Amino acid sequence: MTFFSLLVAFLVEQLRPLRHDNRIYRAFSAYADGLERQFNASQFRHGVAAWMLAVLPAVLLVLVVQILLYRASPLLAWVWNVAVLYLMMGFRQFSHYFTEIMHALRDDNVAEARDNLGRWRGASADEFNSSEIARVAIELGLIGSHRHVFGTIVLFVVMGPAGAVLYRLAALLNDKWSARTDAEFGEFGRFAEGFFFWLDWLPARLTALSFAIVGNFEDAVYCWRTQAQSWTRHTEGIILAAGAGALGVRLGDALHEYGSVVYRPEMGAGETADVVYMHSTVGLIWRTLVLWMFLVLVVSLAHALG
Repeated sequence: MTFFSLLVAFLVEQLRPLRHDNRIYRAFSAYADGLERQFNASQFRHGVAAWMLAVLPAVLLVLVVQILLYRASPLLAWVWNVAVLYLMMGFRQFSHYFTEIMHALRDDNVAEARDNLGRWRGASADEFNSSEIARVAIELGLIGSHRHVFGTIVLFVVMGPAGAVLYRLAALLNDKWSARTDAEFGEFGRFAEGFFFWLDWLPARLTALSFAIVGNFEDAVYCWRTQAQSWTRHTEGIILAAGAGALGVRLGDALHEYGSVVYRPEMGAGETADVVYMHSTVGLIWRTLVLWMFLVLVVSLAHALG
């Protein structure tokens, strides 16, 4: 059931893409913003309470529905699996930006590529040159593939549809609340950050290992071991270092923005990022997905055969 749930969810998403700004995600974002306004008194315990109210009701609802449907009919439970995965997982929730940027760079339309990248990252990219655009797009693509696909798959395989919901909502709250550093926000987002760090500890490393297996294994492992710690968010650093090493491309490094040069650690080794490496990134991600689906199929068959 696990393999076919994943397979059908991917096929449905390819036929009817669900973008990242769909109604369900917008509704959850608005609900989380409301909880922040009501609970945020810059204290850790208030962040814990808000996180619980944001995540646990949805996870418990999905779990209860799953149990009830399975008791009624395993087929209905399978349909529920597919529906939840369709909402929580998928390349098309982020890949349209990547594709549009890649096409714009291929056509030497740097202005359009900057505009698409700015909307994707939620910050201006007006000062980026073509190499910086490609570099940041590859970084976002690698992280996006993990957050929207591979990390969700791990939690779905382990916990079922409730696990997929737990992972995606925890990731969203981590992005919304842990990045805030202003004095008024205080300790409110620390629980969201800490919970997602540990929830994502194993999935991130499985994704990085998979990039190494389907890419340049030696360079991926070397970059992972020597560079990941230098990235601000260590978990993302693992994925970026392994992905860059597997591709043989340099990521991270300095960016021209805000009227100056913003320095970042270098990830990977090899050539300068360009549109060719963006194509290579797509291939790396799809090979990783094929590997994961094959492994899920093998495990499912072994389980079915006892």
